[in-house]
Amino acid sequence: MRTTTRTGRGRGVGRLAAALLATVAVTTACAGGGAGDGGFTTNLQLGTGSTGGVYYPLGQEYANIFVDTIDIEGLNVTAVETGASVENLAKIARGELQLAIAQHNTAQDAVNGRGEFEGAKVENVGLLGKLYPEAAQIITLESSGIDSVADLRGKTVAIGPPGGGTREAAEQILAAYGLEEGSYTALEEGFADAKTKLQDGNADASIEILGVPAASLQELHATTGQVKLIPITGPELDTVVANSQFEKYEIPVGTYDFLDEPVPTVSVFASMYASTTQVSEELGYELTKALYERTEDLTLAQKELITLEEATLGQGDVPLHPGARKYFAEQGLLD
Repeated sequence: MRTTTRTGRGRGVGRLAAALLATVAVTTACAGGGAGDGGFTTNLQLGTGSTGGVYYPLGQEYANIFVDTIDIEGLNVTAVETGASVENLAKIARGELQLAIAQHNTAQDAVNGRGEFEGAKVENVGLLGKLYPEAAQIITLESSGIDSVADLRGKTVAIGPPGGGTREAAEQILAAYGLEEGSYTALEEGFADAKTKLQDGNADASIEILGVPAASLQELHATTGQVKLIPITGPELDTVVANSQFEKYEIPVGTYDFLDEPVPTVSVFASMYASTTQVSEELGYELTKALYERTEDLTLAQKELITLEEATLGQGDVPLHPGARKYFAEQGLLD
C-alpha cells in the first residue's frame, strides 16, 4: 500500500475524496457492468477498509455468508480492500461498488452533501442496517512518553488513509486540542501499515476508528508488550461531540490484555449500505435478512454487538434500502 506523508491540516475535502467525487454527478442507474434490467446486478463488490481494521475481515465473512445462504441465481459477492468509509460511499455513487461498510456519520454527510461530500450529494445509497459501535482509539507505545492528545504536537501521527472516515475523525480530535496544520506530521495510511511504523519507531501514534476489541491492536501488544491508549477527556471531548456525530464512549477494562482502566473516547456505528440503483429490493431484502439472522456464522468478536434491535437506531437522514425497509417492517421495527 502506498504511504503518503504530509504535515497536519485542518478539516476539508481531501485530494483523493475530491477525485472520487468528481464524477458522482454522472452516476446513473446503468452504472456497473453486468447489470440486468433497471441496472440491477447480482455481481456485487463489497467495499471494506484496510486489512488492519475490522471492516476487511468482517466484509470477507459477510461476503461468504451472502453467497452461501442466499438463494438468488448468479449471486456473487467479493469483499475488496479500500480506504474505507468516504471512498466506499463515493464508489457506490459512481457504481463501482454495490455494497459497503462505512461509518454512519460519514453516510449522513454523504446524503446531505457536507463534509468530504460538500457539493456532491450521494443519492443512490440505502442503509441495510447498523452493525456495531466502533471507537476512536489513539494508540501509542509506553516508550513514546505520550500521555495525552496534546502531547502529539510535533509528533508523527497516522490518521488513516485518504478516503476513510478515520482521517476526518482524527483531524476533528486533533483540532479539539488545538493541533492544526503544521502541528504534527500526518501519515495517511491504515492501521496495517501504521502498526509496523509504531513497532519500528517511524510513527509516534496512530488514531484509528476500530471495532472494540480490535484483533490488530491485540496483535500489536503481543509483539511489543507496551501498547497504551490515550484518552479523550474534558472540554476537548465535549468539543468533539458537539462538532461531529460521534457520541461519548468508554472502552471497558479488560477489553484488551493491557487495559487496566477504562478509556474515555468517542464512538460511532459501523453500518452496511447498498446501492439503490444496482441492488434490487429482492436482493436487498435477502442481504438484510442474512446480516441479522446469520450472525452465528461470524467469527469476529463484533458478532455479539450486531443485533436486530439496534439495526435502525439513529438512522437520521440516510434512507433505508427498499429491501431493508421490507425486512424491518416484517420484523415490526418500523412505525
